[in-house]
Amino acid sequence: MNKTQSQTKPFPVTEEIVKLAYKKVKTKGKAYGVDQVSMTDFEQKLDGNLYKIYNRLASGTYFPPAVREVEIPKKDGKMRKLGIPTIGDRIAQTVVKDYMETSIDKLFHKNSYGYRPLKSAHQALEKARISIRQYD
Repeated sequence: MNKTQSQTKPFPVTEEIVKLAYKKVKTKGKAYGVDQVSMTDFEQKLDGNLYKIYNRLASGTYFPPAVREVEIPKKDGKMRKLGIPTIGDRIAQTVVKDYMETSIDKLFHKNSYGYRPLKSAHQALEKARISIRQYD
């Protein structure tokens, strides 16, 4: 057995987790990626598509496809590039994001507000105001 085969997976992936991620992705943007597969197209072979994502994530053989680049206007009239992943990749990203949020979030200090679920810059400012008032 080589080193790769003896290593444990970073986290367990189940078909249920992939299905939950699909449900979250379905409620969001409908834009298609470089494969030009729409949500409607993806759902025509839903079980097979979800199984393929699950199988590749669980086996450690998942590699994200390229993203589709589009330009969107900014308020100042200039354009900004935006990368749009495929439907399948958005599902895979959601699986990883959900796992990381639930397993790693508990390691952060309770007063850490950056890029965390249910935390915002407004909450951080309010916490700072409260702390300042305590020492006035």
